[in-house]
Amino acid sequence: MKMSLFNLSASSLPVVGAVALLAGCATSAPHATSADDMAPTSGSNLVSAIAVTEHRGQDDLLTAGLGLDGLRAMTPPGFADPAAPTPAELRRRAIWGNWRGIADLAPGGGYGDLYGSVAAVPGREFQALAQVPGASQPHRVLVQVPDNFDQQARCIVVAPASGSRGVLGAIAVAGPWALPKGCAVAYTDKGNGNDYFDLDAGLGVRLDGTIGAPSADQPLAFVPEPATGSGIAVKHAHSRDNPEADWGRHVKQAAEFALQSLDQAFPDAAPFAFDNTTVIAVGISNGGGAVLRAAELEGDWLDAVVAGEPNVQVAGARPLYDYMTEAALLMPCALPALGIPPMPTAAAHCAALAEAGLVSGSTLEQQQKSAYDTLRANGWTDAAMRAGSISVAFDLWRAVAVTYASAYGRYGADEHPCGHSFAAQEKNGTPRPATAAERAAWPADGGGIPPGAGVGIIAPTADATAPLAQLQCLRALWDGEGADAGRVRAGIEEIRAGLPREGLPIMVVHGLDDGLIPSAFSSAPYVAAAQAAERDVRYWQVRNAQHFDAFLGLPVYGAQYVPLLPYVYEALDRTWAHLHDGRSLPTDAVIETTPRGKSDTPLEAADLAIPR
Repeated sequence: MKMSLFNLSASSLPVVGAVALLAGCATSAPHATSADDMAPTSGSNLVSAIAVTEHRGQDDLLTAGLGLDGLRAMTPPGFADPAAPTPAELRRRAIWGNWRGIADLAPGGGYGDLYGSVAAVPGREFQALAQVPGASQPHRVLVQVPDNFDQQARCIVVAPASGSRGVLGAIAVAGPWALPKGCAVAYTDKGNGNDYFDLDAGLGVRLDGTIGAPSADQPLAFVPEPATGSGIAVKHAHSRDNPEADWGRHVKQAAEFALQSLDQAFPDAAPFAFDNTTVIAVGISNGGGAVLRAAELEGDWLDAVVAGEPNVQVAGARPLYDYMTEAALLMPCALPALGIPPMPTAAAHCAALAEAGLVSGSTLEQQQKSAYDTLRANGWTDAAMRAGSISVAFDLWRAVAVTYASAYGRYGADEHPCGHSFAAQEKNGTPRPATAAERAAWPADGGGIPPGAGVGIIAPTADATAPLAQLQCLRALWDGEGADAGRVRAGIEEIRAGLPREGLPIMVVHGLDDGLIPSAFSSAPYVAAAQAAERDVRYWQVRNAQHFDAFLGLPVYGAQYVPLLPYVYEALDRTWAHLHDGRSLPTDAVIETTPRGKSDTPLEAADLAIPR
């Protein structure tokens, strides 16, 4: 799964392993450079020292020395002391999890054979905290500079994390394409990430991934306001910044930090600047939305954009919060109308929907058909609903809605309008303080959106009749009345995308079976608006591709769907050829692919049908 907007527990995916949305942390024995000692690029706004670490031999940039076999391992790299892992251990485990959360690494899936690379790339990492003007919390920026960096054909690929992942959340998207080519890669967590704060203990996450209390000499990546109370504060939900509104600026600051890092890495070749360095931004899911927001910013700092399955909202289109809360309410009831086996609670859910007047019909079948018809009338395709069934199975629609409602409304940790909070939990679901070992693993195992990594969603009541009422409360923040609804809708309005800069080449790639961010609600209206304004935007629509490549390790998914990453890499190839060789960008295309049909049948190049 390209587990971009949420996280699954380690036990929930026995086939593809623990799909944790992990953070990248500096390795052991870093040296720190004061931000004041660097020649700042305008707008970089670093708020921490810069940590520089070397990664060679058995610890490279791309896989932390794990290679393909290590990335395929079903258990994560361990910690010598679970309560106090080293920065190097945290980084290795974060890389393992982020690869597995993005790419289909299963044998026969084609990674490393038909597309992609896990070749060892030695080099250095530069990491710091930066802050956009007006924000109360920083975002992480990290730059990987390969030893083979091409100082003559200078290039930076900026890769914002997918979903709410940590800073290395896009390593499988940009690293395999850029690092072997000799490009530096600049990552940002976009103000989201897994820098949780333990309110009970008063502890958060330092730049190197270790846990500590707030201090002037070692600033934390997230300190909520107030930093008191009980439970766990999650940066995406509780920063009070509505980070999605600043995604474009996060991307630009990551690019600026990359120039600073290159100045330090190669002082004899300095200065590195936007007018002598090619900058390409690439991202998937939320990262795809972030690079499209960066495309709006003025100036010639950005040379091209590749956006895969972007979470992007334009005027007149449905925003994510609208269709995700609709799906949370109706999809559990609607799926059997598509022939998908119902969840154990589906019948009771349908009956509750009918009693609330949200579906019609006196029989279960009539209620299921009513829910299905409503979704279809509101723009959902059968293909999107089928793929969306995985989000129903793992209760992911609710997880996203809980976090995003808090973010859009800029609520603190104890202010959720529907009463939700986050905490470690007992087996019966009751909240409890986190252990030292649980806290220590958050920077490596956290996905940015609970549940996962020992952090759960605490519902306002455990009453068995309450789930529908809780979903209705979340939905009413979009279509209801009152101060809270107005506050959430105001935050959603802040994230609306505008037109990209004139003359900026952009390629958008989206699977037509995407069940998390359906193209009909995101890419299609964005491309239509951009092309109507005569912007240079090209659009590849890929049949039989859904949102989560890593789910293709599950036999039923591997048989039905093809991966999307090959098309993102190909779009990068085409973009590079356009920028450096003057070749034309490809035309719009609907790409007809061939699913494998059987999970034990290896994927072949012809199945992908990539335009050549």
